Amino acid sequence: MGHCFKYCFIAESLHCLIVTLPNCHILYMKVLILCTGNSCRSQMGHGFLQSFDPNIIVRSAGTEASGKLNPKAVAVMKEAGIDISHHTSDSVDLYLGEEWDYVITVCGGANETCPAFTGKVKHRLHIGFDDPSHAVGTDEFIRGEFIRVRDEIREQFYKFYKKELMC
Repeated sequence: MGHCFKYCFIAESLHCLIVTLPNCHILYMKVLILCTGNSCRSQMGHGFLQSFDPNIIVRSAGTEASGKLNPKAVAVMKEAGIDISHHTSDSVDLYLGEEWDYVITVCGGANETCPAFTGKVKHRLHIGFDDPSHAVGTDEFIRGEFIRVRDEIREQFYKFYKKELMC
């Protein structure tokens, strides 16, 4: 019978090195991040969480998916070194029957209307953020709101990653 060993090391990216022996199966964590429109906050959370560890299976979706990404969210994420331009704005309906280790809502609307999953959800969390797409004012102020929320999302999702997912 084979045994699994997980060795962690600290590097710039804080990734885990997974070593397996024969007859061993590693199951990666699955995380679904929900928002209402799936155009901004959930996409940023998706991008950051995936950047912390590419072995985590991360998806994002919306309870009322807009079908497009917010271009300001894409721009501020690119400034942070993460390209989310290839992401798609998907409906949560695509993922309802799947099993998830974590389902995380990032806005009040999604938290209140989070649908019942027919698949198994081990942990359901809410990590709420302001919606920068609702900011009004000068272009500079609006851009600042996107950056502020982006940085809050990075900080909170890194705390989540360290506490719940990092080996």
